[in-house]
Amino acid sequence: MSGHNKWSKIKRKKATGDAHKSRLFTKHAAVIAMESRKAGGNLASPGLAAAITRAKADAMPKDNIDRAVAKGKGADGAALEAVLFETFGPGGTAILITAVTDNNNRTSQEIRHLLTKAGYSLGAPGSAAWAFQKSSEGYTPTSPLTLSDSDGEALAGLIEALEEHDDVQDIYTTADGD
Repeated sequence: MSGHNKWSKIKRKKATGDAHKSRLFTKHAAVIAMESRKAGGNLASPGLAAAITRAKADAMPKDNIDRAVAKGKGADGAALEAVLFETFGPGGTAILITAVTDNNNRTSQEIRHLLTKAGYSLGAPGSAAWAFQKSSEGYTPTSPLTLSDSDGEALAGLIEALEEHDDVQDIYTTADGD
């Protein structure tokens, strides 16, 4: 009777993988729509082409990409914008959160709520950005911090909670990755 629940194991594993893909595709679609709006739907635009290339690298279906481009260039599409949130986390770690949203007020309140639940607060613009240097790939910390095990676990929990938010694109920290 060891094989009686094989399908339920497969179903659970597939559901987990599908949920991960769905979150990833949603984030790619938001970036593509935002870049499409900036470029007026011009597929030759460097920003839009780069966003499409990143989506294809993650195996996003072509029809999903086409829908996102159409949504961005359409007049009825919501105006998506990129926003940057700053905070300090466990052990004094500076954290930058980049998001793409159609409603900045809603997103900022949801991010503020997630941070408050973890015992932190949203910082003012520029409060944590000084600890990073902007590069083409994102942000790199100027002086990485080494965290204790408990602070590292708390930071991992905070990042996991933030990554589950649909609008959040990337999270950068000054925690040493080694």
